[in-house]
Amino acid sequence: MKPELTACEKNGALRDKVARGVAWNLAEKVGTALMQMAVSLILLRLLPREDWGLMAILTAVSAVMLVIADSGFSQALIRRREPSQADFKSVFLFNVGVSTALYLLCVAAAPAAARFYDMPELAPLAPVFFLLLPVNALCAVQNVLLTRQFRFALLSKVTFVSGLVSALVAIGLALAGCGVWSIVALRLLQTAVRAGLLWGFSDWRPSGGACGVNPLRQMARYGFSLMTTELITTIYNKIPQFVIGRLYPAGVLGAFDQAVKLKDQPVSSTMLAVQNVIFPALAKVGSDACRFAESYRQIVMLVAYLLFPMMTGLSAAAPDLFAALLGEKWMSAVPYLEVICLVGLFYPVAMIAFTVLKVRSDGRIILRIEFLKKGLMTLVFIATIPVSVQAVAWGLVVIAFCEMTVNVAASMRFTVLTIRRLLRTLLPIACVTAAMYGAVRLAMRCLPFGDAGRLAVEIAVGIVVYVLLSAVFRLEAFRETLALVKRQIGQSSSSTI
Repeated sequence: MKPELTACEKNGALRDKVARGVAWNLAEKVGTALMQMAVSLILLRLLPREDWGLMAILTAVSAVMLVIADSGFSQALIRRREPSQADFKSVFLFNVGVSTALYLLCVAAAPAAARFYDMPELAPLAPVFFLLLPVNALCAVQNVLLTRQFRFALLSKVTFVSGLVSALVAIGLALAGCGVWSIVALRLLQTAVRAGLLWGFSDWRPSGGACGVNPLRQMARYGFSLMTTELITTIYNKIPQFVIGRLYPAGVLGAFDQAVKLKDQPVSSTMLAVQNVIFPALAKVGSDACRFAESYRQIVMLVAYLLFPMMTGLSAAAPDLFAALLGEKWMSAVPYLEVICLVGLFYPVAMIAFTVLKVRSDGRIILRIEFLKKGLMTLVFIATIPVSVQAVAWGLVVIAFCEMTVNVAASMRFTVLTIRRLLRTLLPIACVTAAMYGAVRLAMRCLPFGDAGRLAVEIAVGIVVYVLLSAVFRLEAFRETLALVKRQIGQSSSSTI
């Protein structure tokens, strides 16, 4: 008979399990992000800013439609204790049916949207681009099953391979002179190849077991609460693209959207890796309040330790980054990126707190705080959109701070972790990050090298200063990161013996 684990051992086991999952997810996300960055650099040099403005509108619409198509049922399946075959089959058929209907709606509305934005190219692009809606629905259940089984290594490989295949095709099309269609191919092929691979690796098929509205009805309350929340969030997150596309030239929208995407690549990649793991992991903690609170605190600490320097460093080095890699054509995006990167300081903490709410609440509080946050966002947009695109960028920073504040305050109702304890955890990381930012900016002003050489030195200075200060002041996050890395290396070594 195995001895019962102590609370500390359980917390350590959960932390290591989360770390392994995040490691695989992060490896995939980092690899995919680097590959996407390389592809983006090639496509950005080959295609005009106006083409990226077109894609910003299509991408914003698809983000909204994907939320409606899923309707929160994927998260409901992950959260469900013992989902049945009928649950999976019902969700699969629902997703496919709704996605097909949304595809037809988007295609029918494309001519009107093209006239509204004075972008006639939107109409022929829409029928091809929006095929990603039904294609994505085909693999939603397979993704849920692999997530529930913590098979993140397989998911990571599938995502990387699908990204690589679509990237090679997109580059080939761009070099062949296909223009904006190369970006359409990139998005659609990535979704299609991923769906095909997940079907190939997954044993689940929508056969056997009764299905109908009853399984959906049981999950509807939680699922629709999440869907409403995520739908409102997605729409509000895309308001700048929708409005800028209407009020400003397509080239301005392209520059702003690329600044947002450059910010999103490290933040979204890391947070998707973390959220994919911590949602099922925290859901398994149960009613152990102390263990849950400590897991929450450590996840916030480790994510902040990774993302704070990444985002401030990207902001500090933005001028040389664009000058060295993209050239004069894209320098107008630099002021937007320098500001928007600050969103990355608040967004990660907000999303982890939101995950806590998804795990512990019944969904109603999530909906209530979303209405509060969206009220604040509306006021910010009203104040900034008429002023300038740069004002909109600063508005996004204010919005991210408000979202973090509201989410963290609401999450405190479901954990014994206190605000004071959380601030004491984050403050040392913030101080070291600020010192690193100052060092990079100083290097930018003092170094006589060209753009590429100065960029390389700035990156090196940022890494050295951040790691050195972390070691000198013995930051808890630094010590925990080293310990996790050593454990992962030890486990990897032992598994190969």
